[in-house]
Amino acid sequence: MDLICPICALPLRQEEKRLFCQKGHSFDIARQGYVNLLTVQQKHSLSPGDTREQVLSRRAFLEAGFYAPISQALNQAALDFSAQGEILDVGCGEGYYSARLAQAMAAPLTGLDISKEAVRCAAAKYKEHTWLCATAAHIPVEDGSVGTLTSLFAITVPEEFRRVLRRDGLFFQVLAAEDHLLGLKSIVYDRLTHKEKDLAPTLPGFQLLDSRPIRFSFQLEGEQIRSLFAMTPHLFRIGKAGAQRLAETTRLQDTASCILNVYRAI
Repeated sequence: MDLICPICALPLRQEEKRLFCQKGHSFDIARQGYVNLLTVQQKHSLSPGDTREQVLSRRAFLEAGFYAPISQALNQAALDFSAQGEILDVGCGEGYYSARLAQAMAAPLTGLDISKEAVRCAAAKYKEHTWLCATAAHIPVEDGSVGTLTSLFAITVPEEFRRVLRRDGLFFQVLAAEDHLLGLKSIVYDRLTHKEKDLAPTLPGFQLLDSRPIRFSFQLEGEQIRSLFAMTPHLFRIGKAGAQRLAETTRLQDTASCILNVYRAI
């Protein structure tokens, strides 16, 4: 996969422990193996994206296997639709899903996340892949150089995704359904509100090939509950009463409910 400079969009080349372009913009490869291509102008806060606490909570939860059915569904869909080419995972987090997809496809992988903590964690564990700190709104990748693109529980930027995907490339999108984690939500919030969600959105430049529901139940205890909570957006929305209820919860039976959409770039 060909990387481009996030400042001037010229091709990036590697020289020892740095990437650089012809205009002299240079980006160091961190000790853990990732590259920070997120410019100051692209930041909306000092440390955007997930915190270290969130990243470690997500890793603990995912590696315990609670969301393995989602990973398995993604891998199966890639097989069913004969996904090929280099993988780009936008919003890769700590790399759980895309590293397993890359293994299933026997394909090279580049993971991208706006959180430096996330890509640092991913690079430290999955050293054979490329990890970038960058924004989905300005993906530092050449036009048409991606064969398979994934975005799981992350932002979708159709125009930018279509730009980097080659024609007939595949985009695998996972969205949380309305009834996702109702058990946790009933603890966090005083009352639940119904919000309509478009779970099979029409995306410019893409053809929707398939939409597959993924639904399964699981049971958590103790710190596992806290790990799940810390990796969700509810972390930033919980009130005092919800925090008290969460602290008093020692066992949680819940259900994951999401949709796996498969799109083809046209």
